[in-house]
Order: sequence, then C-alpha cells, then structure tokens
Amino acid sequence: MSKKVRVHAIISGRVQGVFFRMETKRAADNCEILGWVRNRIDGTVEAVFEGNEKNVNSILEWCKNGPRLADVKKVDIELEDCKGDYYDFEIR
Repeated sequence: MSKKVRVHAIISGRVQGVFFRMETKRAADNCEILGWVRNRIDGTVEAVFEGNEKNVNSILEWCKNGPRLADVKKVDIELEDCKGDYYDFEIR
C-alpha cells in the first residue's frame, strides 16, 4: 500500500481559457485523486491533490503539460499534511 500524500500546486503559463480545470478533473478522477482545482485572479491555476503517492506524482507530471491548448511554464508545489478531508475531486 502506497503512502497517502497531499500537494498544493500553482500552475503558471497559458493555463486559463484552455480547459485546464476540466481536464485536470478528468485526470484526477482517472488517477483516483481527491481535492480541487480553481482559476486564480492572477491567471494561474491552483489545485490540491490528495491520494497515494504514485498517483499524486502522476497527476503532477500531467500538470507539467496540461491539456493540448495549454502552455505550462511552471508548476510550484508544496507538500502539506494529508488530512483526508476530501471525498471527490471538484472544480471550484
């Protein structure tokens, strides 16, 4: 059994208006990731991913490219304590 982890990510680049949130939800659902994703006023996308370490690493790798129309410049991540307070993955 892989250990559970939680990561707070800020994705920068051309990440709004390119279906980034919708595709992130699809990828998170496929990876059995819990948490959320949202657009920020500064043009970045913010997300919290919680799940087993292998799956969280997989979605972070996906975020480095994002959907076809995105142009990701940077993914900043911060490890957080895994709290287990999410029941699904939602777009905020």
